[in-house]
Amino acid sequence: MIHISKRVDFEIFRGKAAWLNRYVGWAVRLIAVLLSLIVSGILIYSITKMNPVRVYATMVKGAFGSTRKIWAWLRDLVLLLLIAVGLAPAFKMRFWNIGAEGQVLAGGIATAACMIYLGSANIPTPLFLILMAAASMLAGAVWGVIPAIFKAKWNTNETLFTLMMNYIAIQLTSFFIPRWEHPKGSNTVGIINAGTQAGWFPKIAGSQYLLNVIIVAVITVAMYFYLCRSKHGYEIAVVGQSENTARYAAMNVKKVIVRTMTLSGAICGLGGFLAVAGADHTISTTTAGGRGFIAIIVAWLAKFNTLTMILISALLVFLQKGAVAIASEFSLSNDVSDIITGIILFFILGSEFFINYKIGFSKSSGKEA
Repeated sequence: MIHISKRVDFEIFRGKAAWLNRYVGWAVRLIAVLLSLIVSGILIYSITKMNPVRVYATMVKGAFGSTRKIWAWLRDLVLLLLIAVGLAPAFKMRFWNIGAEGQVLAGGIATAACMIYLGSANIPTPLFLILMAAASMLAGAVWGVIPAIFKAKWNTNETLFTLMMNYIAIQLTSFFIPRWEHPKGSNTVGIINAGTQAGWFPKIAGSQYLLNVIIVAVITVAMYFYLCRSKHGYEIAVVGQSENTARYAAMNVKKVIVRTMTLSGAICGLGGFLAVAGADHTISTTTAGGRGFIAIIVAWLAKFNTLTMILISALLVFLQKGAVAIASEFSLSNDVSDIITGIILFFILGSEFFINYKIGFSKSSGKEA
């Protein structure tokens, strides 16, 4: 009775052949968001008897209600975006890098070490920031290249390998925290260089997080051109489609895998640099904050287009901020706010099914309608 098939030439609308282009695709996603808000509104009213519109207004106010909140939203947005951008080349190559959490932590550990051991060396701020960025990228690259080498040489499962690397990074962080804890006995690192602010991002135009935005904006645009306009980007796409085709075209598949994962890990490691030096000024096992997994959703929904990732990241961070706001404003459990966020994400992810697949119905005779 029901037949599901992957769209090839996309759908036929009103009897006329037409491509389901990007604009129709975004329209489907917008409809999914609106439907999710309706379903969430029904849930909100059934639980709290409150006007859902008021709840949604509180979400907007919680994310954009003041200049400070807007900058906090931008700070979290660019960090999530940077990690998603780091995952893009690996995912486009069909190398399922689930280890962004560990790569961020590796970069954060390297950054924190530089701040702690070199903070009193009176290194000029620009040079110090460059040094920390390089250290974080190197640490992240190492964390990414290890599973890449095993994949290239012995065809190990990259999903499990990169996932296990996350736990190693968490334990390494736990190893360093007692050695860097301040004050002693607190089992936390505390704010690093709170007095001198050595290694902290400087304020630009009076904003503490503007440098974060500039760095991520440059990397996002650069990655877009790297993937879409460069020879390396073309090789990544070919390897992702078919390794046999890439070999037939005389591409060194092993080299492409190792090179791409080195880049992916380095950018995710730079996320640790932004988190430690540009935002929190401390290191803990929760520095990545689950962003490595949320970034997978961002990269997948954007179909590895780094410019589209900006919109997806903005929406997800808004949902996170808004969920916290309504939980605080209406004395709701965090579970309720998480349910609302989950419903919206479920509808957005579900819309991808209708964009990529079509449903056909058959008559009782067995012929397609």
